[in-house]
Amino acid sequence: MTGPSGSGKSTILRDVMAQDLRLALSVSHTTRPARPGERDGVEYHFVGDATFDRMVAEGAFAEWAGVHAKRYGTSRAEIERLLGAGHDIVFDIDVQGAAQLRAAYPSAVAIFILPPTMASLEERLRGRATESEEQVQIRLQNARAEIARADTYDYLIVNDSVDEAVADFLAVIHAERRRGTRVRSITRRLLEEGEEA
Repeated sequence: MTGPSGSGKSTILRDVMAQDLRLALSVSHTTRPARPGERDGVEYHFVGDATFDRMVAEGAFAEWAGVHAKRYGTSRAEIERLLGAGHDIVFDIDVQGAAQLRAAYPSAVAIFILPPTMASLEERLRGRATESEEQVQIRLQNARAEIARADTYDYLIVNDSVDEAVADFLAVIHAERRRGTRVRSITRRLLEEGEEA
């Protein structure tokens, strides 16, 4: 899942995760400092630059990128652990990371969360009151660049209403779980039953 800062990704993600227990959130590593209330290993794995550099050198990340002067990465071990446990994994990720993940995992489904308008996005960013004017302007500039790439995604969801956006997100998940290429084990089992009869 990708979308510009202020598009409502975190709110949508929280509600989606509460409604579908087969989903698991990938917890990324980041070099940015924790915000108030964030816990290491829950929202992110907070690491220093030296640790992040070592992980990059070791090839520990399936993807990593620099965003807003900080770095974020998804560890291969985390992905394999969650897949091995039978989860569908949700990634809250930027456009660079999404492109890298899609290259590494071609069956990945990419969903882009859009604000209803740029004015509403700016209003949401300013409403946070956590960033300077310069940071707001950088985020708006980055949002335009990210939105320009939204048409490369499998699905676009406009977050004009959180409830509708959550319903749309869940509809995508449910449809993708029924895609023929994802349920081949069912057809194989049925065909094998027919051969035994």
